[in-house]
Amino acid sequence: MADQVDFRPLNVTLRPESPALEAYASTAKVTPDVIAAGFDPRPDLDLTYRGGRTIRDLVFINCYLGGAKAWAQTDRTNIDKALSLAMSDADLEQVIGQYYSKPISSRALKSKVVGGAVGKRFFKDQAEARVAALHAAGVLGSADPKSSVINLMLPRGVVLVDGNSDGSEEKTDPHARSVLVDDEQVDSKHGLGGFHGSIHANGTTVYYAIGVYSEGQNGIVAFDQPWKNVVATFYHELCEARTDPDVEDVIRTGNEKQLGWYSDKGGEIGDIPMSLAGAHLERVMVEAPLAKGGTAPVQLEWSNHVHGPEGPNGGH
Repeated sequence: MADQVDFRPLNVTLRPESPALEAYASTAKVTPDVIAAGFDPRPDLDLTYRGGRTIRDLVFINCYLGGAKAWAQTDRTNIDKALSLAMSDADLEQVIGQYYSKPISSRALKSKVVGGAVGKRFFKDQAEARVAALHAAGVLGSADPKSSVINLMLPRGVVLVDGNSDGSEEKTDPHARSVLVDDEQVDSKHGLGGFHGSIHANGTTVYYAIGVYSEGQNGIVAFDQPWKNVVATFYHELCEARTDPDVEDVIRTGNEKQLGWYSDKGGEIGDIPMSLAGAHLERVMVEAPLAKGGTAPVQLEWSNHVHGPEGPNGGH
């Protein structure tokens, strides 16, 4: 069928020049070095709108897995504040706003500490089960699930795996495409920082993002403090979740018309800058100045206006 994708769309945050990037690049038909030459304007990498949903007025909630003992209160406070400020900053919103016909907005709900064992490795099916349980428990309150994202924050030391806990993909899904590194499921020890997706619960689509506590060899380390890595990763995921929310259904069904903003050569809005940065993460993972003062650790997103990564006030 003409509207069926013949590749696995990207919905992940990947460390440049990592085994995970190589693996996903192959399945997504993206060459990992196509944008590693520098920050010269690359209109050939620009995002195009494919007809799927986007989220103009975003609501999100940070859910800290593992219980209160698994998290330092200072980390939670810093993450909540910085991510809320970054997502609602007027200057940063201008970059994302170019992909919408009307002004956009973003607001954070009060964060939640979620009890229950997490384990040393956390799998995709476990993430989806947590999202379903949180949604059923009313974690979004009165917010519309169609415009909301549940952020699953993994505590220190937990490895995120983009695969199911029984080693399978979705067995009943003929369009599922396994992504492997050395015949093993891709995980955050190989350069995976997080991913975003969706589930269907009683006829309702529920969106989520998940990310690791990046430090040492786990996740994507770009800043001097781990909590800043967490903020930048979730900034990436939330920007992608709002510009291409139904990518998980594209992966499940192969229906290209459900893609939002996507680049054939580079993937989603956050993917292209990360690959372009190569070994120099500091070029795109930055302490961005905020319109109301101060800074927030973010990952610069792709801008069709400048045909490259763009920061506040056109910085890149």
